[in-house]
Amino acid sequence: MTPLIACAVLVAAVTHAGWNAIAHGIKDQLVAFTLVETGGMLCGLLLACFAPLPAAQAWPYLIGSVAIHIAYMCLLMQSFRLGDFGQVYPIARGIAPLVVTVLAAVFVGEVPGPWQTAGVVVASAGLGGVALWGMRGSQGQGLAVRAAVGTGLTIAAYTVVDGVGVRASGTSLGYTAWLLLIMGVLLPAGAFAVRGGQLAAQLRPVAVRGLLGGVLSVFAYGLVLWAQTRAELAPVAALRETSIIAGAVIGAVLFKERFGAPRVVAAALVVAGIGLMLHGG
Repeated sequence: MTPLIACAVLVAAVTHAGWNAIAHGIKDQLVAFTLVETGGMLCGLLLACFAPLPAAQAWPYLIGSVAIHIAYMCLLMQSFRLGDFGQVYPIARGIAPLVVTVLAAVFVGEVPGPWQTAGVVVASAGLGGVALWGMRGSQGQGLAVRAAVGTGLTIAAYTVVDGVGVRASGTSLGYTAWLLLIMGVLLPAGAFAVRGGQLAAQLRPVAVRGLLGGVLSVFAYGLVLWAQTRAELAPVAALRETSIIAGAVIGAVLFKERFGAPRVVAAALVVAGIGLMLHGG
């Protein structure tokens, strides 16, 4: 992993935390994610005008990714409804690196070296520490935790599927464009089926925020897809999970959630893990 790729993934991580915070800040989660996906669809339409179609062999992965992304969105909405941002976001993001490492080794043949493995484990331990500290003293959070764990598993699944699919596509921009277009049609259509004629009035007051979240989500995931064409999946997945640190800061500043010394220690573990991963790369 070169410094340029690492920098791109770190920018994606901060941007990802930002759009999740925007979505969490909108109380009606169906409205929030309808706007996010609509913003993504508009970006996908623009990209599709300039990018070539993905190669035929990439389409099974693309369709599979759409199905996984729908599950991801549903679980993320449920997580945000039930738990605090500083609790469910770290859990969801922290699970993915270890799962991606296993899936990439089994299905893609990317067996990590000892330094890389140590880095993924240490970084994931730090992320888990942030999550556990956020959960201390909480009651009745079982459903939120389960939804966040499910979210993390879907993140791992679409990371591997998209990592393979974008390589087979021959065009990271084209793959991204069509993923956004299909998702941008399906989720708003589902929201309209649920809310009917009331949906437009519910979208209007938060339209600018929600659409901005969609644009940020496209920028973040586009950077990750680009990185996946130039580096192995496991270290990219682990490095992008530094979004949890940005999420903790956002939670403390915007949502008035505690940060504290334990999260500082956990953040130091994340940094140490990143250093091990880059040393091993």
